[in-house]
Amino acid sequence: MEQGSNWSIINVRLSRAVPLIIASATIGFASPVMAVGTTAGTTISNTATASYDDPGGNQVSVPSNTVDIVVDELLDVTVATADAGDIVVTPGSINRVLSFTVTNTGNGSEAFRLTPNAAVGGDQFDPTTTSIVLDTNGNGVYDAGIDTVYTQGTNDPVLASDASIRVFVLSSIPAGQNDNDRGIVELTAAATTGTGAPGTTFAGQGQGGGNAVVGSTGADGTDSGRYIVQNATISFAKSAVVADPFGGTTSVPGSIITYRLIATISGSGTLTNAAISDAIPTGTTYQNGSITLEGTTLTDAADGDTGSFASNAITVGLGSVSGGQTRTVTFRVRIN
Repeated sequence: MEQGSNWSIINVRLSRAVPLIIASATIGFASPVMAVGTTAGTTISNTATASYDDPGGNQVSVPSNTVDIVVDELLDVTVATADAGDIVVTPGSINRVLSFTVTNTGNGSEAFRLTPNAAVGGDQFDPTTTSIVLDTNGNGVYDAGIDTVYTQGTNDPVLASDASIRVFVLSSIPAGQNDNDRGIVELTAAATTGTGAPGTTFAGQGQGGGNAVVGSTGADGTDSGRYIVQNATISFAKSAVVADPFGGTTSVPGSIITYRLIATISGSGTLTNAAISDAIPTGTTYQNGSITLEGTTLTDAADGDTGSFASNAITVGLGSVSGGQTRTVTFRVRIN
C-alpha cells in the first residue's frame, strides 16, 4: 500500500506543445494559411516529461522519447490580373500586353508551369497569344528586349514561399473586329511537382525531403485579362456659303465664300494627332485672320494656337478627339 500511496501523488507534466503540434498540423493540411508560417522541410521536435515525488520527497523527472515531424510542402498558388481594367486595342494591333501576378502561397520553394488560353468563350474574338514574358527586372512594366521570354519546361519561374512574379501575356488582335468587341485570355500557373484535389500527396517530393501535399487551390491558379476594341472613324463634310457685294448669294468677283469643314468622329476609340487641312482654291484669295475652330478665331501664324495659313493652305490641329464628338472649322476666301 505504501508504494501505491507514493504513486498516487505522481504529477505527470506533459509538455503543452504536444496538442499545439497536432493542431498546427491539422490546420496546415486544411488551409494554405500555413504558407506564411512554418517552412517546408522544417523539423518540429517535441519531448514530453513525466515527474513525481519519490518516497524521500525528491522530485523525479522522466523524459519521453523525442518525436520529430518534418513539415511537408504545401502546394498552393494564385494568379491575379494586374491590369486596372480592359486593355484598349485596335483591330490588327500586335503584341498587346496583359499583366498578371503569380504568387506562391505554399510554404516551400516551387517551380510553376505557365499556360495561356485564349479560347475561353464569353467574348467576341480570340486573341492570338504570341508570347509569355517574365518580368526580369521586377519593375512591373513590360520592357521589350529586357524581360525574359518564357518557354514552358525550360525557364519555369521558381518562387520562394509567398514570393510573386509579374507575368506578361502578349497577343495580337485579329483585323476586322468591331468597336467594343472583347477578347479574353486566361493565364494558368501550375506547380510542376503536381496538381490535383486538395490533400493529394506526392511522397518524398516536398522541399526538405518531406512529402508535397496539394493545398486548397489545387496547386494551380487561373485568372483572366481582357482586351477591348475601341475603334474610331472619321467622316468629313464640307459646305460653302457665298455672299456677293450686292447682298445676294451670286458667285461674282468680289464675293466672299465661307467654307465650313465638319469632322465627325464615331466609335468608342480616340483619334490622335487629328488635323484638318484645305488648300485655297485657284481663282480665290484667302482672307487673313478668318480661320475659326468651334467658333473661336485662330491666328494665321504657326504659334500658340492650332491654326495656321501657309503655302496657300489652311491647317487646324485637332489633337486627340474621342468618338462621339465633332469639330468644325471655317475660313473665308474672296473670288478674284
